Amino acid sequence: MSDNTGGPEQAQPEAAGNTGATTGNSPAQPPRPGAHAGGWQAWQPQPTGPTWSTLVRSAEAAPIRTVTLVAVLATGLAAALLLGDGMGPGLLLVVVPAVVGAYVAARAAGRGARPWTLAWAIGCLALLVIPALRDSAWPAALAILAAVLLGALALHGSRTWPGVLLAPLGFVDSAVSGVAWLLKGLRARGGAGKDRWLPMAKATAVALVLLVLFGALFASADAAFADLLGGLMPDVSVEDGPIRFMLFVLGVFLALAAARTAAAPLRWDRITVSPGKPRSRVEWALPLVVLNLLFAGFNAVQLAVLFGGYRKVLESTGLGYAEYARQGFWQLLWATLLTLVVIALALRWAPRAGAGDRRLVRAVLGVLCVMTLVVVASALRRMDLYVEEYGLTRLRVSVAAMELWLGLVIVLIMAAGLFGARWLPRAVAGSAAAAVLVFGLMSPDGMVAERNVARYEADAKIDLAYFQSLSADAVPALDRLPEPQRSCALRGINDEMSRAGDVPWYAMSLGEYRARRILEERPVTASYEVCSRLGAFGSRTEY
Repeated sequence: MSDNTGGPEQAQPEAAGNTGATTGNSPAQPPRPGAHAGGWQAWQPQPTGPTWSTLVRSAEAAPIRTVTLVAVLATGLAAALLLGDGMGPGLLLVVVPAVVGAYVAARAAGRGARPWTLAWAIGCLALLVIPALRDSAWPAALAILAAVLLGALALHGSRTWPGVLLAPLGFVDSAVSGVAWLLKGLRARGGAGKDRWLPMAKATAVALVLLVLFGALFASADAAFADLLGGLMPDVSVEDGPIRFMLFVLGVFLALAAARTAAAPLRWDRITVSPGKPRSRVEWALPLVVLNLLFAGFNAVQLAVLFGGYRKVLESTGLGYAEYARQGFWQLLWATLLTLVVIALALRWAPRAGAGDRRLVRAVLGVLCVMTLVVVASALRRMDLYVEEYGLTRLRVSVAAMELWLGLVIVLIMAAGLFGARWLPRAVAGSAAAAVLVFGLMSPDGMVAERNVARYEADAKIDLAYFQSLSADAVPALDRLPEPQRSCALRGINDEMSRAGDVPWYAMSLGEYRARRILEERPVTASYEVCSRLGAFGSRTEY
């Protein structure tokens, strides 16, 4: 694909003698504005190159295909029908026609699928399975955000840091330019192209009429078929009209943005970030060596504590066992994040005059990365000790997962120092999406419930109040508790599903389906008074 990266052409000076003087008997012509080389225009700054907006702009998009138009319309209709009652398998069904439309648009533009593109696309669809499996909203929301990132990478083909970070912004530009692209395609089909799409439109309309007519007749003739049809078809009412219309418009815009991006993506990789001014070896290395020594001293204490020095540390600090573990985790998490910032800045201003400088950078930053991995291990050990004392919560499992991912990023940075860093931006983005996928598949609410039930079976300690805020994913583990603790732990989840009423199949996750089956077979029996005495309705603060 050709790159439109050339800047505006410079105005060429006119030849001498062609400045308005008469030639022969020709009348004198008035001078044209700007014709004099000494005019005020000569003092104006001339453009020297393309701006970043023209630099990243791709070639003109190929005309929109009929298949893409149908896919955009199908996405809007699916969003209006399937997303009005909530997320679930319906979200994946909405995205499938949008993927087809984007694929056809990319093929029309002459773009082929590369291995990284296929990996991003498969990862995007895998992440959208999470809302169909888990009832909990927070891992589903993370999965949707990660799916947007992978979808943007698949459509843009980004491989640099600016490309990876800015790729999702391309959807905004495509949503705006996609409207003009769509209207242009519709106008083109209003004339000669009408003979191609009009018969298809008529056939589709006739098929819909026949489906509605005979479907209504068969439903009225057989109650079992009516129940099956009622379970499969979305329940659309007049009151839901505005919401359904908004979902239709949103689905059309998102599918159109994806197809327009696939046809002519913004080339974010053309943005180059120049490295900082290299520093001298002493100026660059001295602060980092001092930081490494500080890390070494801290890690020596941590290793001593990890190998059994807790009692001596607790006696000298005056802290309790759990307080010591909780106090340090958050500081160590911030230390890990700040270390990544330090590494990024150090690489920007690193000396790079020759092979000796490169060896120095690898040695100093490699030692810092190894020291940071020990900090990560210490933070995770502290969280594990704290969970043993007070139980697992959503916040604790989330920050522990984040700390694990940060440790993986540090390992990737170390590998990039040894084998080259061209693949690092995509590897970091892929590791983040993979972490979100694994996090959702592991069912965080189920993990929280499982760990706390095991803790109750070991020492009879349980926090029934915390379970009231969990999702239906926690029901299989909480179902193992004895009565009345079981009923009190499940009361909040049971009341929430009762208020929701009947949920259609396309909006019900697998976790909610399993929870409903369990509560139908073994309903909640403990009274409000009994659960209140057990502390099921008390307030609590999570940290």
